[in-house]
Amino acid sequence: MPKSSSSPLPDRLIGTSLKMYMGHRQTVDWAVEVSALTHGHPTLTSGTVGLAVLPQFPSIPACLDVAGHLLVGAQNLAADDDGARTGEVSGSVLAEIGCRYVEVGHAERRQHFHETDDIVRAKTAAALRHGLIPILCVGEANAGSPESADAEVVAQIRSALSPTAGDLPTSAAVVIAYEPIWAIGALQPAAPDHIIAVCEAVRARTRAHFPSLDFRLIYGGSAGPGLLTALGSAVDGLFLGRFAHEPDSVPRILDELADVIMLKS
Repeated sequence: MPKSSSSPLPDRLIGTSLKMYMGHRQTVDWAVEVSALTHGHPTLTSGTVGLAVLPQFPSIPACLDVAGHLLVGAQNLAADDDGARTGEVSGSVLAEIGCRYVEVGHAERRQHFHETDDIVRAKTAAALRHGLIPILCVGEANAGSPESADAEVVAQIRSALSPTAGDLPTSAAVVIAYEPIWAIGALQPAAPDHIIAVCEAVRARTRAHFPSLDFRLIYGGSAGPGLLTALGSAVDGLFLGRFAHEPDSVPRILDELADVIMLKS
């Protein structure tokens, strides 16, 4: 998807959620090392690619201080903007401290914290209200045909965005992270043919349903080396999990993405 001059989104995005795998000091050290290892990488200096990290809430300010060119975001936000919501974190505060992205609708939030479609919709709207870019996680529950996956994924996207579509600000942008639930934490990602078929259908149908929406489509779910090469232009990047825990793995993915972009150009 071509990037317009007013788009807050890079053409391509590599993101990673650190979940709760790292302590605070380890998280900050990771951000420092990844920033140093990727400093000056041509995909980043050209502005073509964004590199985003989503740490635990307490580590966000420190990561913002040391991140350099890394784009820092959060793994969750409250559906409400303020009030008596003990333990919640509002989108207004995330935006105020400098977050750019926020993850919404991950399968683990749905499963373990019982987040419904209504909650995902409200959180997506809250992110957009405050100028945050939602990383909207979508994916089918069970392995099946690309057609059945496409139908399930598009329904999730329409559910999360439809009620707010008429009120989207002109600068609204969304990252759609296609993560088949059955592939999360698996030894291998979904087959490239499956990912390509689903993502091509999802991209076309999202453009049809939301013609003014500025969005990027990335893949997550046991994503690692070699996958971008296999997927080519079907995706706009990857949402990395455990593969990114080793800092020197991140520039390897950027190197691969550079080759993909060159092949496409």
